[in-house]
Amino acid sequence: MTHRRRMIDTLLGRSVDRVPFGVGFGPWGQTLQQWREESGISDLDPATYFGYDPDFLPVPVTPEYGPFPRFEERVLKEDAEFVVFTDSRGITMRNRRDGLSMPEFIRHPIQTPADWERYKAERLQPRLAERLHNLDESLQAAQSSQAGIQVGRYPWGVFGTARDLMGAEELLISFYTQPELVHDIMKTNVDLWLAIYEKIAEKVQIDHVHIWEDMSGKQGSLISMAMVEEFMMPHYDRIADFVRRHNIPLFSVDTDGNCDELIPVFMRHGVNVMFPFEVQAGSDIERYRDLYPTLGMLGGLDKNALAKTKKEMNRELARAERMLAKGRYVPGCDHLIPPNVPWTNWKYFMEALKKIIMGDQS
Repeated sequence: MTHRRRMIDTLLGRSVDRVPFGVGFGPWGQTLQQWREESGISDLDPATYFGYDPDFLPVPVTPEYGPFPRFEERVLKEDAEFVVFTDSRGITMRNRRDGLSMPEFIRHPIQTPADWERYKAERLQPRLAERLHNLDESLQAAQSSQAGIQVGRYPWGVFGTARDLMGAEELLISFYTQPELVHDIMKTNVDLWLAIYEKIAEKVQIDHVHIWEDMSGKQGSLISMAMVEEFMMPHYDRIADFVRRHNIPLFSVDTDGNCDELIPVFMRHGVNVMFPFEVQAGSDIERYRDLYPTLGMLGGLDKNALAKTKKEMNRELARAERMLAKGRYVPGCDHLIPPNVPWTNWKYFMEALKKIIMGDQS
């Protein structure tokens, strides 16, 4: 069975020879650096070491779902530990020089409606031939592998992109003070993405449409379900229509935090796969499986348990086995693996998980 078919059929609840192994979230950069030191393997690549199956392959290789031409990446200030820079989206942020932390966003490109009109006119015109200049190369690479074809990827989402362009506080306020602006940002971005998706669909069968949102915290969604329905779901309906017209089997959303309220809304508007189901935010994949038996799920195993004893790790392995028995599930952790997880623990966990998935094949 090909990796492509195995991923699709697992998430759709069809019969498979086995579920995919190792797909999903890898380690933070700092964690990988630490594992290389702890293992003594200077060029350690966990995917190769454990024999992970390939994930979906996003096309094109260089995503042009955002500003084009891109903003010039510029370093504005730096010292021995930190660097302040403007990225290709026009966002100014502060990060560690080694890139091993989450950045602090300092300034966003959309401060006023005039900023948006300029950004839209200068950076968000379709220009599809230029945006997709390496599409054929991407498709050749995809077709030579066993991976499924994906459109959409981080950091592009209906809410997520608007938040990155405006900043979280300004966006949340603007739902009330500048709703027309928020509507236009979301519509313009989805117009662009659908134009790109259509060009790709002309050349290849797409297997997976992915939207990144990260629109929840521990308390739940950052906006009400009424706002989700009013501002976001008309655009999800447009994406779902594209999915149906092109017979695309999977339509997924990645959002961190607690997504209790969001799951049924997303599902009503065509989404059939979600991840990563953060445990520390209260997400419980076994409860979700019982509530939403047709939802494809990835992740949901407690990454922090892997920093503890074998008892805690075995608890997560048992959770994975129960989820596998219920179907439509690809085992993985609930986000990137943090540096509090030592290499010996990760090695134990992944070898045990591989044995569960592969059985005698491993």
